[in-house]
Amino acid sequence: MLQPILEPAWGHAFETVLARCGLKAGDTVAVLSESQSRPVLPELARLAAARLGCRAFGIHVPTVFEAGGPVVRSTGASTALQQLAPVIAALAGSTLVVDCTVEGLMHAPELPAILRGGARVIYVSNEHPEALARLVPDAALEPLVKDHVKRLRSARSMRVTSGAGTDLVVSMAGAACGGNWGYTTRPGTMTHWPGGLALAFPAAGSVNGTLVLAEGDVNLTFKRYIEKPITLHIANDYITRIEGAGVDAELMRSYIAGWAERDAQPDSQAGRNAYAVSHVGYGLNPAARWDSMALYDKRDFNGTELRAFAGNFLYSTGANEVAGRYTRGHFDLPLRHCTVELDGVAVVQGGQVIE
Repeated sequence: MLQPILEPAWGHAFETVLARCGLKAGDTVAVLSESQSRPVLPELARLAAARLGCRAFGIHVPTVFEAGGPVVRSTGASTALQQLAPVIAALAGSTLVVDCTVEGLMHAPELPAILRGGARVIYVSNEHPEALARLVPDAALEPLVKDHVKRLRSARSMRVTSGAGTDLVVSMAGAACGGNWGYTTRPGTMTHWPGGLALAFPAAGSVNGTLVLAEGDVNLTFKRYIEKPITLHIANDYITRIEGAGVDAELMRSYIAGWAERDAQPDSQAGRNAYAVSHVGYGLNPAARWDSMALYDKRDFNGTELRAFAGNFLYSTGANEVAGRYTRGHFDLPLRHCTVELDGVAVVQGGQVIE
């Protein structure tokens, strides 16, 4: 097990990434953490900001625990801020927010107000810093991701196939497309580190077909490599059947049903949202590795690397603001060996990004 101490290499990694965010001496840097944050991450962020000559300050809030219902994991929607107006104002007034919350602010309800204030936000994924240091973004990643985001935005359809039996069609009409490369220099924007993803949030009723999770594919909510195949039948965005034998399929059926039951309490229609598509996309980071999860304790691993490894197809269930669906039940499912076509032209072929 790696030790959570301040290593020079990790400090250098944080300084490199914050410098890529365009910081200059005198800028204000807010380091946001919560009681369950990995303590070494905000400490590394504060030291790196100070070395760049910035005025750094920390905001530390309690982690919120909810009684009853499924365990919340891998949502990208931290509840730590609890709409605290003074905290939101301080974050919004900063040059850069280094987000060290456990789940991150990507889908948190307070994020729009923070970005409207002109702050830019970088979510430091809740990884051991050894993993972050391996995945410091280089200059080649940004233009690569931007190019693929342009392809997504201009596409009318996406088709995903695999030898395992996946055959999924996504209408791109009305989709919100974006990507990240691990740093941001533009006020009012957000990124996360590690980066290297191109994604689309489809409009309602856009996704149909079959998704087969084969042996070696990943369920990042559970931090498990799939050992026995699972077949998801999808109609008009919603998983209608989860087929498969073994514990992988049983865990998926149990967890998603738990969220459906919880969400349905105020609104029966909302109970379906856990079964719906959140986003689709593919990884572009050649430095990220599929096999890395096998080498970390679960507590030292959040899994952003496996969302970003080059050539994976990432299918995610749960909240999708573009489609008007909200739930905290969420699966991130990176698949290997898929072919991804945009308007019939392959951008990923058999799990390899097309140059």
